[in-house]
Amino acid sequence: MKVGIMGGTFDPIHIGHLLAAESARDSYQLDEVWFMPSHIPPHKEAAGAAGKQRLEMVTIAIQNHPSFRLLDIEIARGGVSYTIDTIRELKKQYEHIDFHFIIGADMVNYLPKWAKIEELIELVTFIGLQRPGTELELDELPSFIRDKVLLAEMPLIDISSSLIRDRIANGRSIRYMVPKDVHEYIVRSGLYEIHT
Repeated sequence: MKVGIMGGTFDPIHIGHLLAAESARDSYQLDEVWFMPSHIPPHKEAAGAAGKQRLEMVTIAIQNHPSFRLLDIEIARGGVSYTIDTIRELKKQYEHIDFHFIIGADMVNYLPKWAKIEELIELVTFIGLQRPGTELELDELPSFIRDKVLLAEMPLIDISSSLIRDRIANGRSIRYMVPKDVHEYIVRSGLYEIHT
């Protein structure tokens, strides 16, 4: 069984995340994609929404896709979410699954700086999502990493979670940037609004 893992804070999850997961799934015939919200990512500030809220938004966003699943392992564990710790745990639980870790093109060139990358690259294959106009210099990566990176193309969608949070804080619409049910959840919960 081939499973893609889509990590991130998902603060909030948006259509770019869903399109990235579907592009990877379609390009490499993944059986499933597991969305894995991080507790505290090592390279970003802490999320604006609580872990429980981010889990709920992901659940809502993926509910109608038969191959998308939610994985709460990092939020349940707490602390800083290092990919190597999570993958070690998953490989123990699911010995026979062939894991593929889905990342944006911008993160591919950053892979040599990931914690314990030498061990991690033995446990997973990376799928780097290329957007139109993004140049990836795979030749500049060490060969042990380069050999475990697959590339998949996805349409250019210039949406980020920070853009969505900023728009909400400024009273602007995020309609169609997030799935309809996620939009309703955000409005109902008053998430990301600035209270003065």
